[in-house]
Amino acid sequence: MAYTTINDPSAYFQTALYTGNGGTQSITNDGNSNLRPDWIWGTLRDEDGGARFMFDSVRGATKRVKTNANTEEQVRDGVSSFNADGFTLGSHTDSNSNNETAVAWQWAAGGATPTQTYKVVVVSDSGNKYRFRNSADNATYAASAVTLDLQEGGTYTFDVSDSSVSSHPFVIGTSANSNEYSTGVTYKLDGVTKTYSQYTSGFSAATTRQLIITVAASAPTLYYWCSVHSGMGGQINTNSEFGSTNFDGSILSKASVNTTAGFSIATWTGNGTGGATIGHGLGAVPHLMIVKKRSGADDFAVYHQDMASDPQTDYINLNGDGAKTDSVDRWNDTSPTSTVATLGDAGAVNGNSATYVGYFFNSIKGYSKFGSYNGNNNVNGTFVYTGFKPAFIILKNTERTQDWRLYDARRPGFNVNTMSLKINETTVESSGNQLDILSNGFKFRTNDGDANGYDENHIYWAFAKRPIVASNNIVGLAG
Repeated sequence: MAYTTINDPSAYFQTALYTGNGGTQSITNDGNSNLRPDWIWGTLRDEDGGARFMFDSVRGATKRVKTNANTEEQVRDGVSSFNADGFTLGSHTDSNSNNETAVAWQWAAGGATPTQTYKVVVVSDSGNKYRFRNSADNATYAASAVTLDLQEGGTYTFDVSDSSVSSHPFVIGTSANSNEYSTGVTYKLDGVTKTYSQYTSGFSAATTRQLIITVAASAPTLYYWCSVHSGMGGQINTNSEFGSTNFDGSILSKASVNTTAGFSIATWTGNGTGGATIGHGLGAVPHLMIVKKRSGADDFAVYHQDMASDPQTDYINLNGDGAKTDSVDRWNDTSPTSTVATLGDAGAVNGNSATYVGYFFNSIKGYSKFGSYNGNNNVNGTFVYTGFKPAFIILKNTERTQDWRLYDARRPGFNVNTMSLKINETTVESSGNQLDILSNGFKFRTNDGDANGYDENHIYWAFAKRPIVASNNIVGLAG
């Protein structure tokens, strides 16, 4: 059996080092594969007081949150675009201060051309209405004729084969109940491509029925409706921002998903009710969840599978140095599932009418790992096995007040890796013997309480530079 499904981690994660120019510049990645980032997390390295900035393709370029503060999302010309192999910087000093060295860590989520299938049914709700099934096809979303978010460049298949739809031909137009839209649209009955008129006239007699649309760049606002009966459908937002509607939760989310790399980004609007759920799209149980309120000041809430024996009862703040906290108001004392995350009623994750972004990860053997270790407070420190040579490591002592520490294999000091960043602070990059990055994990060379506190639980997450063994069962290089 192959050790990993990802032979080249640089297709999904890369670190970029650059020097700011105070104006604008494009940063091109230098990994083995091109990487179009969907999530960028970075900082200036040698300027005290700088922001630890985050941008992502689901919220859209220029929309920044900071991991060293609890402030709301702000529009800043820090990252102005996500490119085919890198990103473009604006002139904002947080990310492009003149002559300052900087680092940006990048992850790929769903990318520029996602594909997704939606199964459609018809229900009686003050007249017949269209509704959508969840990804497991075991439940129907509770609201009718909802507004959809579709991504420009994405290809979406609307499966309208259910018997409840047979007398209600599902079509798309530029107005509610009229004006058929044909750009990028394919109609299929029983697997055969049809014209619009053939599709609508032969709809009820077919066994399988599909409308497939590849959303064009700058497509107008669209509407889905029945070609025979008015008032059954709803609006379709066609977005340059990435992500597509997810029907797995009790709250609609918009998600950009990479199941190969075990990473998704989701946004949603809270309802203030404990026990609400949102779909993350991973198709696997998340091992790490990071949630940030966008529309107001509040802390980042982090769920980690190894935070405690019952991690669903605990959270820790990414923007702070405090220990883990036990509270029902973040995750409602409910473990995430392969389809949804359960939210409490705290303003940090689910305030009524507040907006949020979440980053969700599950471990992929040979590529990523989300684990824990106990420190030994010794320069001959704890060894942590990951199963790959790490390119990126972040960790936190969960038992007492200590800073988050972040290391990577690109910044100077390997080995012993001397360069660490406190991602909850504004301080400059620090030096001092910290850890060895090894072919199969990392080993501490410090008695620092942040990273190696005696017999104290530390959580970490790490991403690979290369796996030990590739999918063809060939041992990877040691360098």
